Amino acid sequence: MQAALTEARHAQASGDVPVGAVVLGNDDGVLARAHNCREIDHDPTAHAEIVALRAAASAQNSWHLDGATVVVTLEPCAMCAGALVLARVARVVYGTPDPKAGAAGSLWDLLRDRRLNHRPEVIGGVLADSCATILDEFFDAQRDHESQ
Repeated sequence: MQAALTEARHAQASGDVPVGAVVLGNDDGVLARAHNCREIDHDPTAHAEIVALRAAASAQNSWHLDGATVVVTLEPCAMCAGALVLARVARVVYGTPDPKAGAAGSLWDLLRDRRLNHRPEVIGGVLADSCATILDEFFDAQRDHESQ
């Protein structure tokens, strides 16, 4: 999760919501690291998880990421949860829950939906306070900037 937090700081530095993700392979080696790139890429789908999945699939020469673990600082949204299921990752580890858009148990539970063909293991709350703090600081700064 520390590596994902480092990625989140990169997103923050580029003016994006500070979310970071890391994809670990079967041997626990890092396949990919990414952060939100929506602002810099002008791409609404450039969430940290999506960017990391694309890089990991490219590194593996396969979109099948069987056995991989995705570590992300914020609970995945519905788009990202769907991509994680389709990539067939083995587990998803996230930091802080997202009560407004989370799809790993907060608002929806797409990752554990029995109707889907694949259900990764989900572990939430890892370094939740650290992951929440970076988001809180970012949004506090945004509100302060807007009020000036």
